[in-house]
Amino acid sequence: MFKGRHFDQSVILLCIRWYLAYGLGLRDLEEMMAERGIAVDHSTINRWVVRFSQQLAERFNRRKRAVSGKWHMDETYIKVRGQWMYLYRAIDSVGDTVEMFEAIEGFDT
Repeated sequence: MFKGRHFDQSVILLCIRWYLAYGLGLRDLEEMMAERGIAVDHSTINRWVVRFSQQLAERFNRRKRAVSGKWHMDETYIKVRGQWMYLYRAIDSVGDTVEMFEAIEGFDT
């Protein structure tokens, strides 16, 4: 997938992951790479995201394990940054988390 690219595969994957997972800006990623001694332009990172994100999603989905027929919902109430929130998790019969959802409660304590 990354054959013949100027940058190493690990740099490309790291930039794409940070952009998609953490919502960092392209210029922020450019600066973060510069701090690590890698000179890459923000427009190059944008091209990587556009070109490779769909292909990576398809590869990940092919490897994703099917959820077993039995699962249950787990609920807990936690305090995050001073705000109480509900955390819901769908857990399959093996104990692996299938999906998570956070809901904000309307009051602070």
